[in-house]
Amino acid sequence: MIERYTLPEMGRIWTENAKFQSWLKVEIAACEANCSLGKMPEAALKEIRLNAKFEESRIKEIEKEVKHDVIAFLTNINEYVGDSGRYIHVGMTSSDVLDTGLSLQLKDSCELLLEEIENLENEVRSLARQHKNTLMIGRSHAIHGEPISFGFKLAGWLAEILRDKKRLLILKESISIGQISGAMGTYANTNPEIEKITCELLGLKPDTASTQVISRDRHAEYVQTIALIGASLDRFATEIRNLQRTDVLEVEEGFSKGQKGSSAMPHKRNPIRSERVSGLSRILRSYVVTALENVPLWHERDISHSSNERIMLPDVSICLHFMLREMKEIINNLKVYPDNMLKNLNIYGGVIFSQKVLLLLVEKGMSREKAYSLVQKNAHQAWNNENGNFKENIEGDQEIMTLVSENDLNVCFDPSIHLNNLNVIWDKLSI
Repeated sequence: MIERYTLPEMGRIWTENAKFQSWLKVEIAACEANCSLGKMPEAALKEIRLNAKFEESRIKEIEKEVKHDVIAFLTNINEYVGDSGRYIHVGMTSSDVLDTGLSLQLKDSCELLLEEIENLENEVRSLARQHKNTLMIGRSHAIHGEPISFGFKLAGWLAEILRDKKRLLILKESISIGQISGAMGTYANTNPEIEKITCELLGLKPDTASTQVISRDRHAEYVQTIALIGASLDRFATEIRNLQRTDVLEVEEGFSKGQKGSSAMPHKRNPIRSERVSGLSRILRSYVVTALENVPLWHERDISHSSNERIMLPDVSICLHFMLREMKEIINNLKVYPDNMLKNLNIYGGVIFSQKVLLLLVEKGMSREKAYSLVQKNAHQAWNNENGNFKENIEGDQEIMTLVSENDLNVCFDPSIHLNNLNVIWDKLSI
């Protein structure tokens, strides 16, 4: 396996040096497989293990002449290995090295992404637990609906994060595939056992039926999964941005000492980190089409995928890794304003409890159509008045009050009722 990297260094997995290291791992593992089957002397394997190395600049120098990266790589290795180099790459084709090495990089990237998504999961779980009963208004079409809690909102995020984590686990298995099947993938010049042993040594599984390349549906799945996780982060970031609006201000990104929000307006505190996450998610989504276009290669292979993958796969891996870390920090430093949440919830005198009043009137024997009309009239009168008060309107409506008591009405306007069944969700998510 490629060496483990510290969390900020996802980019190191995708350096040229790391790519060549992955190729070398594949070549050495294939030599070990050949040796185990008696296809090469143990002395040659020992010499290869001891001396096989490369120099990145030298590979580039050779490639300028031969115009082939794998040949340049092998030429450079043989400069160090000597005569035993004739056992390297036997029966293999370039894509055996390229695609199997790429799988090692993708697998390591998945492992780092899983670490980060678990860190984010822990932050969201903790904040949801803290704000289980912090009342706020729920919104549909961006319009006030009925009461929820901030913890309930976060529980929805947590559920999505858990789905994303599951997707990453599935993706890691799907992408951990190797091939040592030779030209066209028919094993004409290599024993299928070589592939099996090589992949076992590398911690991969042999592809079911590779052509001369590992089919690009796997790599498209990688990019699509990353883009989908990025879309989840965009959803969370967009919600934070909306809740931080001046006229809402129910949550706010942390604002550090000495931080400035605007060169012109000293009062500004902007949700810049959430905006950053939203912006980067667009990059991830933009690569999905490219990844899908790579699936229909010509016949058993072409290399139209190769050029864009050298940009796309590092980009999406590094980008999502950063976004996960950024969102974790946003959640960790998020400012929550319960008083503003209550203020917004109670605007217009509890107009958001209209459904409770409607159901109460139906329960008391009024037709639904009549009840809806009366409640809607009183709600809209409150909504269209800067100082409107829905509850006072209801209390002043004799047609309604002849059917209901003051106590009945108070129950309708109790927001805690909307939290009674949160344990159902908490139990599902083990919050």
